[in-house]
Amino acid sequence: MARDPPVRGWRAVFPPAQWLAAYRPQWLANDAIAGVTLAAYGIPVSLAYASLAGLPPQYGIYCYLVGGLFYALFGSSRQLAVGPTSAISMLVGVTIAGMAQGDPGRWADIAALTALVIAAMCVLAWLFRLSSLVNFISETILLGFKAGAALTIAMTQLPKLFGVKGGGEGFFERIVILAGQLPGTNLAVFAFGLAALAVLLLGERFLPGRPIALLVVVISILMLSVTALGDLGFKIVGALPQGLPDFHMAELRLRDVDGVIPLAFACLLLAYVESVSAARTLAQAHGYEIDARQELLGLGAANLAAAFFQAYPVAGGLSQSSVNDKAGAKTPLALVFASLTIGLCLMYLTGLLYNLPNVVLAAIVLVAVKGLINIGELRHVWRVSRFEFSVSMVAFAGVLLFGILKGVIVAVLVSMLLLIRRAAHPHVAFLGRIPGTLRSYSDMERSPDNEAVPGALVFRVEASLLYFNVEYVRDAVWQRIRSTAAPLSLVVCDLSTSPAVDLAGARMLAKLHDELKAAGIGLRLVAAHAAVRDMLRAEGLEERVGYFGRRVRVADVIDEFQGRTGTARINL
Repeated sequence: MARDPPVRGWRAVFPPAQWLAAYRPQWLANDAIAGVTLAAYGIPVSLAYASLAGLPPQYGIYCYLVGGLFYALFGSSRQLAVGPTSAISMLVGVTIAGMAQGDPGRWADIAALTALVIAAMCVLAWLFRLSSLVNFISETILLGFKAGAALTIAMTQLPKLFGVKGGGEGFFERIVILAGQLPGTNLAVFAFGLAALAVLLLGERFLPGRPIALLVVVISILMLSVTALGDLGFKIVGALPQGLPDFHMAELRLRDVDGVIPLAFACLLLAYVESVSAARTLAQAHGYEIDARQELLGLGAANLAAAFFQAYPVAGGLSQSSVNDKAGAKTPLALVFASLTIGLCLMYLTGLLYNLPNVVLAAIVLVAVKGLINIGELRHVWRVSRFEFSVSMVAFAGVLLFGILKGVIVAVLVSMLLLIRRAAHPHVAFLGRIPGTLRSYSDMERSPDNEAVPGALVFRVEASLLYFNVEYVRDAVWQRIRSTAAPLSLVVCDLSTSPAVDLAGARMLAKLHDELKAAGIGLRLVAAHAAVRDMLRAEGLEERVGYFGRRVRVADVIDEFQGRTGTARINL
């Protein structure tokens, strides 16, 4: 099916101008139902995530209220739901704890300032077309990072499940402290939490996409309100402020808070990767495409609103987006209905949440983060590539040992190092003639039955020849030459899989020619691309190694070398 022509101008920057023009009246009911369902899912989840961020519960609700509303104005996905996520909430909470100095007001201002910096970064990344940079973070790295983040988050919630205080800074310290407090477990709280977990898990299994968390919240509030359970040591949410959030600018500036920019960058990285991944998954299911660059504006708008309306950094998540999608969302108008529903609840229903026990919020978080650990994918990576699995485990260990913020940095560094390693150590294939053919050559490592050409060595670099890998290639060729028992008279370099050669690459080939000539061995270059030929000719390679026009192939040089053409030259 042919793709629609790209949208340009202001309509490209403002997606509602696209989907509203094609809106069908019958979609209105679908979007309204999806919006109400998303609000029913989002309210209890956002209360739980706010506790991860170290902020009052209503801040999580404000994230859903304004984040989705402003994403709907600029985002390109039709089903993505934007709000607080577990990883970002935990990242904000553990990082700001060291910056806030115990001041709740400063804590909230730093969270808002972080969202503002994220919005600014999104706009800059949009202006400079940096959306493709996210592709440098491999899925393997994220697989390990998410698993580590899930365990880290879970360790902050387990003390609430057991009804103990908990404590500690890192993952392992929290384990030790929790183990020491287990004898003081509040059995009533523990049993209540296990029951909530069971209902949530069963609901996830048998009623996917339904607001089971809301049902658990309602039942738990009723039980603490009409029974004597409240006297057994349950900690509750307490009173929430009624009404919509005020417009509030953070009173802090960047220079007032050391560490906000690294925190904002880490949040942006997580938010963008998770949002684009979820958006692409949903778009593929519905047969349309998202604009990865436009998603920067969508996230930027959502975080700008969060910064000014008493919230903290937001992102698109697959779990809440799946709820939105399964409830029937057709367009981002569903997010508008969700925000309207949440706004009405804030104005009239906040008093009903007073007796909500914290252990239920902990159960909601534990069930949510379970989805971050993809055991099946980890097993698949283990089977396919032990090296990739090891890289994933580096990210996993980085989160557990250093925390989520430093774990993000470790994940980024490992991704960059992995990319550099692969680029600096390209595969150098040594070619042999395919049996039964006269002019077809392939990698002898993959096809051991291939026939080596007597007196000649043919190699192919399966990457561009650039300054950071040329010495590796040269060393690989010489190592092969030295390990070849029979004397060599010719080395052939097949450049068909080298789309680019820089100055260092051209000079390496010239140096290789001189070294081989001193050893009594000739060098020929074949199958070079146009731009590569231009570079090599500019460096005078053609005068030294012979003609390497676009139609000269390995078989031509080997035929000439073996005298099969009956002439002393290649057919040009």
